[in-house]
Amino acid sequence: MRTNGVSSRRRCDQAQRVGQAQAECCIQCNTSRSLQVHSVYSPAHPWQLVGGTMDPGEPPWRTAVRECREETGITPTGPPRLLATVYGPPGGGWPYSTIGCVFDGGRLTAAQIRDVALAPEEHDEVRVLPLAGWKELMPSSDFARLSAVEGARRTGVAAYFDTWGWGPE
Repeated sequence: MRTNGVSSRRRCDQAQRVGQAQAECCIQCNTSRSLQVHSVYSPAHPWQLVGGTMDPGEPPWRTAVRECREETGITPTGPPRLLATVYGPPGGGWPYSTIGCVFDGGRLTAAQIRDVALAPEEHDEVRVLPLAGWKELMPSSDFARLSAVEGARRTGVAAYFDTWGWGPE
C-alpha cells in the first residue's frame, strides 16, 4: 500500500527503527534562491529541502550536516541557525508524531551548485529557483512551509509550522 507516494510499510519500518520520538532535520543551502532536491520515492512531495531522519542519539544540527553531505556532497560549516520547527501529527501512513528542524545551510556559489553530487537512491535532480518559481512545482502545504522558512531566513525570526503536509490538503 502506498500513501502519498511513500509506502506505508517503509514508513512503519522506519518508525520502528527510530522509535516513537522521531525527528526530521532538513537543511537549506542556497544562493539568494532556494535549493531543492527532487525525490525519487515521493511523487506527492517531489521537491524537498535537503535532510532526513535523525539517527538514535544524534543531535539535530549534526543530522542536518550529515544528511546534506550524504545527499549532495556538501558539508555545511555552521554555526547552526534554526530557521523553523515543523510538527507532524501521525497520519499519511506514519504512526507517530514527528518534529523537524530546518537549519540555515549557508550560501553556495554557482560552482558549488554545479558540483552537487546527488544520492541517486533518494534524489535525481537539483534545482535552484527563486521562491515564486517553486509554487507550481510542489503541493501548497510544501510551498507554504518553504515560504515560512525563507521568511525566517530574511527576518531572523524562526518559524513554526504545524504540519509536514503528509495528510490530505
